Amino acid sequence: MSIGMQMDNKDIRLTILGCGTSTGVPLLHCKCRVCRSRNPKNQRLRASALVSVGKKSFLIDTSTDLRQQAMRTKIGRIDAVLYTHPHADHVHGIDELRSFNFIQDNHIPVYGNAWVCDELLQRFPYIFQRKTNQEGGGVPLLTLNQIDPAAEKIEVAGVTIIPIPLAHGSKESIGYRFDSIAYVTDCGYIPSSSLDRLKGISVLVLDCLRIKPHGTHFNVDQALEIVSSVRPKKTYLTHMGHDFDYIEWKNKLPRGVALAYDGLKIFVKHRDMQERG
Repeated sequence: MSIGMQMDNKDIRLTILGCGTSTGVPLLHCKCRVCRSRNPKNQRLRASALVSVGKKSFLIDTSTDLRQQAMRTKIGRIDAVLYTHPHADHVHGIDELRSFNFIQDNHIPVYGNAWVCDELLQRFPYIFQRKTNQEGGGVPLLTLNQIDPAAEKIEVAGVTIIPIPLAHGSKESIGYRFDSIAYVTDCGYIPSSSLDRLKGISVLVLDCLRIKPHGTHFNVDQALEIVSSVRPKKTYLTHMGHDFDYIEWKNKLPRGVALAYDGLKIFVKHRDMQERG
């Protein structure tokens, strides 16, 4: 399958809204060096990202910290939400989407695989199985769309996106590729067919929970093996715990690999990549 894509020369901008694990960093009551650090690049909200293609904005996951992330980043619009998987740290900020309903005056489409859709229907029936006599107000207006991760591509808001099936323990999560940027979090294994979908990318944002092995996430050695296989121009590690001190690992990681940090902005134009803090 050829996965080279053209997007009418539209710039792609990916903003890391949060690069932390499910607890965030610092952890509550932890006194380790990273959790006590005053370096803002060691302070990590729950993992999420915003991808802008031209004038379209795609939110990847509604993290527990979405309100704080949206205010800090000054997110003005969300054209669609792409869910990687339905774990709490990636979906439980869903109610914050109602603020975007207010300003956009329209429903927001949300996308995910069967696992995501089943969990959202069960956990948030007041959103997705609304009753006409439901009391209260301010319920997010969302349209749920199930996608097939095996599909070669999906079209969302007029933009072509390639889903990347991933193994997250016994479940399947999804990464997303926008032209030459791919966002791949919450996985402990990437099938060879999915590695093929990552060929030729310029920028990879990749799961890396900790230093020691973990049952459902990449550790640093496994993440670097993926980097060696895919060979992107630049890789940013995300979904990190408090193992990682930004300055220390800046000097330890191989050339072309860096820790992500909250607020990191990555710009790709004509397959040239720039980074802004």
